[in-house]
Amino acid sequence: MTNTSTLTGPALQASRAALSAALAEQANSSQHEQELEVGEIQEVDMEAQADGIRTVFNDPSNFNVKHPLFSPWTLWFDSPATKGRNMPQTPVSAFPQTPIPQTPGVQAAQGWMEDIKRVISFDSVEEFWGLYNNIIPPSQLPQKANYYLFKEGIIPAWEDEANKHGGKWSIQLPKDKNRGNVDKMWMYTMLAAIGETFDPSPTLGDGSAAASLITGVIVSTRPQFYRISIWTRLAPSGSDEDAALRERIEGVGRHFKTSVLGYPESARLAGPLATEVEFLSHKDSEKKGKAKKIIV
Repeated sequence: MTNTSTLTGPALQASRAALSAALAEQANSSQHEQELEVGEIQEVDMEAQADGIRTVFNDPSNFNVKHPLFSPWTLWFDSPATKGRNMPQTPVSAFPQTPIPQTPGVQAAQGWMEDIKRVISFDSVEEFWGLYNNIIPPSQLPQKANYYLFKEGIIPAWEDEANKHGGKWSIQLPKDKNRGNVDKMWMYTMLAAIGETFDPSPTLGDGSAAASLITGVIVSTRPQFYRISIWTRLAPSGSDEDAALRERIEGVGRHFKTSVLGYPESARLAGPLATEVEFLSHKDSEKKGKAKKIIV
């Protein structure tokens, strides 16, 4: 059976190079010391070679193969414990804190960004799982805490250039009924984001790829509910010209609801402390009572 890689371009080449290097290293180390006679073929033990390949799944600390992601990502965190303090009571045990880059978006959102902490950036499958295995899951976070996973170079604020014309899909989940599910939902949301499955970049006429709509994903813990959100770099305005964009936005929401969260597309989810899977532009979020939502 043939396996087809979902990586493309440089990411696929880098992944193949990493795998080939690991195989070659193991093959060299396992060769017999005696020289081969002319015409003799060295037998290669493929199982022994495979045993030398260590991914994060079988050796979280000493893996030697990395599978690059299409884009690098950064994890951010805040909670009441981080407010007004230089260093947070961090949920991360194995990774150092890094400072927030002073981009124009950060400067515009300076008050908001004072309390949010940039945890670490990563650009491979192995580094993601190494991070995931060393952070506290959402179900165990304190009240009013948030994880933000955004593409590298984009801060989790409306003011960022990549976010200011966009919006977000979100769902609110009652805490008592979803404490056992939220960790899995958040993990699947992150995997869909870094795997670029929410909005696979369309190919343009010149053969290049357009930027994905997705800029980041967020999970928030509140006294009575959890909220999971997906931020997009664009939001439809409602005009006829935006029909194609609206279709892409709705596709993100349907994938979020059915493939990530696991609900039937026809399911109605609203109830006490619960919402449907709904989209709202950042601009409309500022309009109290006048917002136009898209619901799937």
